[in-house]
Amino acid sequence: MNPYVNARQAYAESSVLTASREQLVVMLYDGAIRFLRQSAEAMRVGSREQSRNRMRRAEAIIDELNTTLDMSYGDIPARLRSIYLFCKRQLIQANVESDPDKIDVVVKLLAELRDAWDQVSGSAELAATA
Repeated sequence: MNPYVNARQAYAESSVLTASREQLVVMLYDGAIRFLRQSAEAMRVGSREQSRNRMRRAEAIIDELNTTLDMSYGDIPARLRSIYLFCKRQLIQANVESDPDKIDVVVKLLAELRDAWDQVSGSAELAATA
């Protein structure tokens, strides 16, 4: 086995195990965005099976983000749930209509949420070191 692959895998595992909750959310967004970009590109070149495979992986991440929301925190989780459900509807339409532009809409939305969580994550790290 390639030692570089093992080292990369160990680093990724370590990153996940030592990350804060906020950082884990950012990592989930990063994964969903990466898979959706790959899905849109595959769709654009006519690789329907690869596009669908990548979209399913992104949908699984969106489902995880949605199901782990703590609705007891009021309006913010409710708004996030609405956004995640919108994303899922867009992805279904993108798949049915073979429209990669609909995937791009979801990527843009998730990227904005990712950036907000990244800022929260940075603020949480600063507070923890103060």
